[in-house]
Amino acid sequence: MKNLDRRQFLGTIAKPAAVASVVMANPTLMAKALSKIKSATGNPKDIARDETYWREIQQGYTADRGIVNLNNGGVSPSPAIVQEAMKRHLDFSNTSPAYSMWQILEPQREPVRRRMARFFNCDPEEIALTRNASEGLQICQNGFDLKAGDEVLTTTQDYGRMISTFKQRECRDGIVMKQFKIPIPAENDREIVRLFEDNITPKTKLILMCHMINITGQILPVKKVVNMAREYDIPVIVDGAHTFAHFDFDVNDLDCDYYASSLHKWLCAPHGTGMLYVRKEKIADLWPLQAPGECGKDDIRKFEEIGTHPAANYLAIGDALTFHQGIGSKNKEERLFYLRDRWAKRLIKHNRIKLHTSLKPGKGCAIATVQIKGIDTVDVSKHLWKKYRIFVVAIKHPEFEGCRVTPHVYTTIEEIDRFSDAMEAILKHGV
Repeated sequence: MKNLDRRQFLGTIAKPAAVASVVMANPTLMAKALSKIKSATGNPKDIARDETYWREIQQGYTADRGIVNLNNGGVSPSPAIVQEAMKRHLDFSNTSPAYSMWQILEPQREPVRRRMARFFNCDPEEIALTRNASEGLQICQNGFDLKAGDEVLTTTQDYGRMISTFKQRECRDGIVMKQFKIPIPAENDREIVRLFEDNITPKTKLILMCHMINITGQILPVKKVVNMAREYDIPVIVDGAHTFAHFDFDVNDLDCDYYASSLHKWLCAPHGTGMLYVRKEKIADLWPLQAPGECGKDDIRKFEEIGTHPAANYLAIGDALTFHQGIGSKNKEERLFYLRDRWAKRLIKHNRIKLHTSLKPGKGCAIATVQIKGIDTVDVSKHLWKKYRIFVVAIKHPEFEGCRVTPHVYTTIEEIDRFSDAMEAILKHGV
């Protein structure tokens, strides 16, 4: 592997069984190979259309090509290299867990934390490694002292689990959750900020907002809402479940105090991994879900107090980050734009197609939700699966409906075109 170049490397990691013995024999060889990945040079828009480049990335995954998986917004597959890293750490953990897992592997979380912080452009002491975005957001939603009559503000399009979390606090603490509608699609930042501000009352103590709405893929103006809310001294919890490693940004683009994301979506880290960011000076006053050793502790690790937990999942986050950085954030973002636009711009030429996601720059990325007028969305999704083995998600919301379509970097152009062909067949012949 000494002279392994980038093309050879990505081809090799597509065959985990072939490299497993090498990896297990000497884990550092994989790290050396990774270090030889070179990001493509040139305009990211041009790279996004270079099928030779993306074919190598696609082969780094063990995806089942018997189906067209367009539900990567729920959970994404990990590249073979991440799977192998996790297996390696898990095997070592089981040699003598109390020693190998707790004494050897657990301290290695710290370099992962530092790398995540470097990528997100924040202090390592502001990053907690969690199990998913929901856990991170629930830490924040339950971590503020609220009393009966206090109001929390969010939209009608926020994630169901987070709405349920506030509903539980309504039952338990007597707080009031206030929700309001936003446009679909939402393309005017000033209007979004105004809607948040118009719904603030003297009783508003907390705001929850999405960075990207999970049911449409709509990007909201987080920084503008956060800055507005600071004028009222109202903290904003940012649901970034779908944004970390999806498109190119860092914490300075949000300027928020609280942000949580899942790493098993767009970073393609092991399933059941997430990240919570809390600005350093805010840590001490936020209660963790499970008790740390002392109250008011200002150590970000207090949010990781969950009892016995696996080391393998978290250590393999580093391999996922290396794979992502090998591609390049901007290259990945432009590729996802390209895949989305390839099907969306083709289908919206038909008058019975309605897109519920903006295609304007900065308003969306890979995720978009599409409706065929006159046909129930559930029937469309079932037909796509039954006849074509194309997997999308049927969204039935009180304000709209449509199929959520979510490709990833391993998705091929041919798969995108098969989806478009199938949708046009439904337009012509029905379900």
